[in-house]
Amino acid sequence: MPEIQNYTLNFGPQHPSAHGVLRLVLELDGETVVRADPHIGLLHRATEKLAESKPYNQSIGYMDRLDYVSMMCNEHGYVRAIEQLLEVEPPLRAQYIRVLFDEVTRILNHLLWLGAHALDIGAMTLFLYCFREREELMDCYEAVSGARLHATYYRPGGVARDLPARMPQYEASRWHSQKEVDKLNEARQGSLLDFLEDFTDRFPGLVDEYETLLTDNRIWKQRTVDIGVVGPERALELGFTGPMLRGSGVEWDLRKKQPYAVYDRLDFDIPVGETGDCYDRYLVRIEEMRQSNRIIRQCIDWLRDNPGPVMLEDHKFAPPRREEMKADMESLIHHFKLFTEGFTLPEGEAYAAVEHPKGEFGVYLLSDGANKPYRLKIRAPGFAHLSALDEMSRGHMLADVVAIIGTQDIVFGEVDR
Repeated sequence: MPEIQNYTLNFGPQHPSAHGVLRLVLELDGETVVRADPHIGLLHRATEKLAESKPYNQSIGYMDRLDYVSMMCNEHGYVRAIEQLLEVEPPLRAQYIRVLFDEVTRILNHLLWLGAHALDIGAMTLFLYCFREREELMDCYEAVSGARLHATYYRPGGVARDLPARMPQYEASRWHSQKEVDKLNEARQGSLLDFLEDFTDRFPGLVDEYETLLTDNRIWKQRTVDIGVVGPERALELGFTGPMLRGSGVEWDLRKKQPYAVYDRLDFDIPVGETGDCYDRYLVRIEEMRQSNRIIRQCIDWLRDNPGPVMLEDHKFAPPRREEMKADMESLIHHFKLFTEGFTLPEGEAYAAVEHPKGEFGVYLLSDGANKPYRLKIRAPGFAHLSALDEMSRGHMLADVVAIIGTQDIVFGEVDR
């Protein structure tokens, strides 16, 4: 009999299923994984160190660039840590807007995850379906912040501005006739809330479409059922959070267990898996999209009935209105000081966590009383999940490693910080 030797294979970073900058050194016995060694650091951007040299309000944009698929959820964790140290509470309307956009972001994240995960495993159509819906939600980001990805919309003390009363309209061009444009603009005749309400009416039916393509598809089940199984006790030991933990059967969701913003006023359920395999984690995320849709509907109804301020009036850390700044000297001074020096936080430390689409995203802030953090530590969910890749992959085939990377929903901006 010929003697078979283990051999080492480099998986990534240029592999399309390595999601950017993951380098895996795989030790294989034939096509079976004996050991998986993730090498990270190829993207390292020193976000935590850069924040130490910037005023607090100038680091909000860096948060968007961590997990660049869940932008506003990252901002939420950061501004909550600042608000804890300042001991301020944003206006209620601002908190509802934050929850609304947290859930829009959760759907955005899960749509990208679903499209990319399906593409990795070999299903092309779903990727196109998911991006069709992402496009509409990206328009909501653009309507409130002017940017489709890096919004910098949440601010300490509230949000940058109230929701727009009119959505931007498509215009006829060489590529789109007036008839096509009129159809595209049908849902855009009202406010952002009207546009989102139209989206939430249609979205459950669209999730049904995704499920028709995948949930009972035998190839999908062959690729995900009993792959990367993690039991509930082991999931807790490994530091899993979010859908990775709930897929293993642990009912833990910060929105319910440690409510923040206005989640305690809203009605929604926590989906939980049973076996802790890739298929369960898929089902959990699909159901999370439906629950996010429910939350968005409740926020829309409340925001319609309750106008009000979206930012605190204290100009020591919230900028004055633009018209005030143009006409009043004191407001101009506040504005100038705020955007050059920022504001100081009292000495102390704070940890604020949010239920990010990928798990618990926490920001630990240490202040020495200056206008910039003494130390900033980010607790990124993807980092803990990636550390379990070796354990989840052992004994599986090489093709299953792709499914396991996909089910972890890793984005390297937050892993490599």
